[in-house]
Amino acid sequence: MSESPESPAAEVDPRLLEILVCPVTRGPLTYDRAKAELVSKSAKLAYPIRDGVPIMLPEEARELG
Repeated sequence: MSESPESPAAEVDPRLLEILVCPVTRGPLTYDRAKAELVSKSAKLAYPIRDGVPIMLPEEARELG
């Protein structure tokens, strides 16, 4: 069995995604697998996922245009 090259670091447990909310707005997040980010459309922020762990700190988030 071989794993897809992009999956190990980018995958996040789906159950975790169900309970996580934006720390700024407390609103829902969407998962952008290609960029390995959790996106808060209401806060216009994208939180990085590093080694499978969402970094939910506003100062670590990327601002969306």
